[in-house]
Amino acid sequence: MNHDYGYLAANWAAVRQRVDAACREAGRDPAEVDVLPVSKTFGADAIRAATALGLHRFGENKVQEIREKAGPLADCGIAWVVIGHLQTNKAKDVARLASEVQSLDRWELAEALDRRLQAEGRAIDVLVQVKTSPEQSKQGLDPAQLPDFLARLRGLDTLRVRGLMTMAVVADESAPVRACFRLLRELRDRMAGEGHQLPRLSMGMSGDFPLAVAEGATELRIGTAIFGRRA
Repeated sequence: MNHDYGYLAANWAAVRQRVDAACREAGRDPAEVDVLPVSKTFGADAIRAATALGLHRFGENKVQEIREKAGPLADCGIAWVVIGHLQTNKAKDVARLASEVQSLDRWELAEALDRRLQAEGRAIDVLVQVKTSPEQSKQGLDPAQLPDFLARLRGLDTLRVRGLMTMAVVADESAPVRACFRLLRELRDRMAGEGHQLPRLSMGMSGDFPLAVAEGATELRIGTAIFGRRA
């Protein structure tokens, strides 16, 4: 079945306008904030249409989806970014197919990725996912464990630690959402005092990104506002 993905251009333009407006509202340069299109559950045709707009980095929750889409889209020069919870038994596929992991949250996973990346002769960028929300459904490293975790990661040459990632609490009020984003920024600043350069803060999604921009996000993970509602 052929689909018309003409709506993607308008959606992308609208998202970028909203992000730029949020940056200006926060007194920030829009060039400081990237958007990672999240293509989970959307097929290869939709992603191919998005590449025609100049988009070539896409976030996926499941490694299986990357595996299924990478073949049909091999000619598009796509950089696949893992943003979902990652099981260690998926490390082989990640090492082979992904350019980046934003959900690194435990040492067992770091070791598994390192082994597989060494075998592939590759190194990738990673962000450490930190749990800033009290919700049990949210994944991430306990903030108290971050200093030791970052220190240990320095011993793994295949994992280039570039920053931190988080998912905020789901709430009607903005204050608790903003507090999650603020905590991540404060952790980044604190770690800089211990010699860890973590320039990237991946936080904020379709529903809460203006708050993330106000608290210092450098990358927003946006799916629905670009690709539309998932089936």
